[in-house]
Amino acid sequence: MRYAKFALVGVVALGLGLAACQQQGPKQTIGTLGGAAVGGLAGAQIGSGSGKLAAVAVGTLLGAFIGSEVGKSLDKADQVYAEQTTSDALEENRSGQRSTWENPDSGNSGTVTPTRTTYNDAGQPCREYQQTITVGGKTQTAYGTACRDANGDWRIVSQE
Repeated sequence: MRYAKFALVGVVALGLGLAACQQQGPKQTIGTLGGAAVGGLAGAQIGSGSGKLAAVAVGTLLGAFIGSEVGKSLDKADQVYAEQTTSDALEENRSGQRSTWENPDSGNSGTVTPTRTTYNDAGQPCREYQQTITVGGKTQTAYGTACRDANGDWRIVSQE
């Protein structure tokens, strides 16, 4: 009976982890499953007697949540690379000149190519651009327009 309870907790934890994987990126999935495993082991060490099952379950769920959050924050590094490259390209590149970025930790990469410069009603420069992002070997392309605001920062005003 004792082993059946632990098996049931393991199946439930694995099911929750796999359900979460369908909604997450690879880093977040790894974080979720790794956190669940570590949390479950920690719970097994902390609990005793009839409370051990509850400690394992709570440890698994808490570990999965923390691992998921860590995995999500790692994906933010890709966003930082992309945002910095976009800002630099809009500021410095001539039309048609491409800038690239790559996150060495994730292997994800992208390009930004300003395609046309115009001016808005306030006289601020606006730049149309093409952007590609490659994640897990799959590349997606987007087009947008960014205008310089009163503070001198580039702000996206449209994207498709």
